[in-house]
Amino acid sequence: MASFFATNKSTLMASLMLLLALFTINIHIAGAQIGICYGMMGNNLPSHNQVIDLYKSNNIKSMRLYEPNQEALEALRNSGLELMLGVPNSDLQKLSNNANAIQWVQNNVLNFWPSVSIKYIAVGNEVSPVGGTSSLAQFVLPAIQNIYQAIRAKGLHDQIKVSTAIDMTLIGTSYPPSKGSFRSDVRSYLDPIIGYLVYANAPLFANVYPYFSYSGNPSDISLPYALFTSPNVVVWDGSRGYQNLFDALLDSLHAAIDSTNIGYVKVVVSESGWPSEGGFGTTYDNARVYLGNLIQHVKQGTPMRPGLIETYLFAMFDENQKGNEIEKHFGVFYPNKQKKYPFGFGGERNLDIGSSVFNVSVPLKSDM
Repeated sequence: MASFFATNKSTLMASLMLLLALFTINIHIAGAQIGICYGMMGNNLPSHNQVIDLYKSNNIKSMRLYEPNQEALEALRNSGLELMLGVPNSDLQKLSNNANAIQWVQNNVLNFWPSVSIKYIAVGNEVSPVGGTSSLAQFVLPAIQNIYQAIRAKGLHDQIKVSTAIDMTLIGTSYPPSKGSFRSDVRSYLDPIIGYLVYANAPLFANVYPYFSYSGNPSDISLPYALFTSPNVVVWDGSRGYQNLFDALLDSLHAAIDSTNIGYVKVVVSESGWPSEGGFGTTYDNARVYLGNLIQHVKQGTPMRPGLIETYLFAMFDENQKGNEIEKHFGVFYPNKQKKYPFGFGGERNLDIGSSVFNVSVPLKSDM
């Protein structure tokens, strides 16, 4: 009898330890701050209310919305989701006028706050002073400042941070990561923005895509390095070792910001993803492995910046009205609301073994 009790006591203790470990995993993953970008360029997408329900049922805590779609904002009321709200590039010039910015904030922020938990406002997306968006670059900082002042006037500047989203083409030197620096022809555009971010204690948003670096240079960048599956360090940068391209790209941006000597600015990854078809290196398995490993990896940070990396996956759905074929296949869900990939976003733990991602269900607190 004593032996039976001891055995069962050991089993009970083991079970309790397992439950505690699973609960700890769940808390840790919830802290990973994974969001998903909600694009709407499709003619077969679910209703806004259905989309919000899909976020909630899959334990996705944050959403990036590219424009202040009023129906989507209404659907977000009391949802508990944190929102990165976008100002489309087409509105930048208008919002460089202070009165227009005040009205924009009233219509799209104050009319919904606090029932919509707006955490960030992304003023413009991938605007550059060189290239196709160069005519808009002059309006980005004035629009940011005007929206910030309208937010500040209502005492919400500590709750709602105002910034802009850049892409990695603004980096001139990225290798090794510690030598990262911005292109000389974008410094006059970026430096004042960085100065504002330091003043306002706001992060810089960055769209980081190892896929495009790999597909543009597959002779020098290996697929395992891009997919987080390299078994060994690929790049040594002094004492720092890089096993994946995501970390190298992100740290080159950290170094570029630091090299301006303006001040410390946190980076939020406002987009990252891998298309499942449509071009070179676009397979279902590559996308599955990249996204599953990214979800796990952002819990630990980069060699230069250990700690959680707030990250938004691109994108919620395949969008059949996007401009080119590759852009149509970034979704982590199909338009019929079915998961494209087996992994989860908050309540499951993904185990990376070799080049595969295995799903292990973890009970949520409400299920225990």
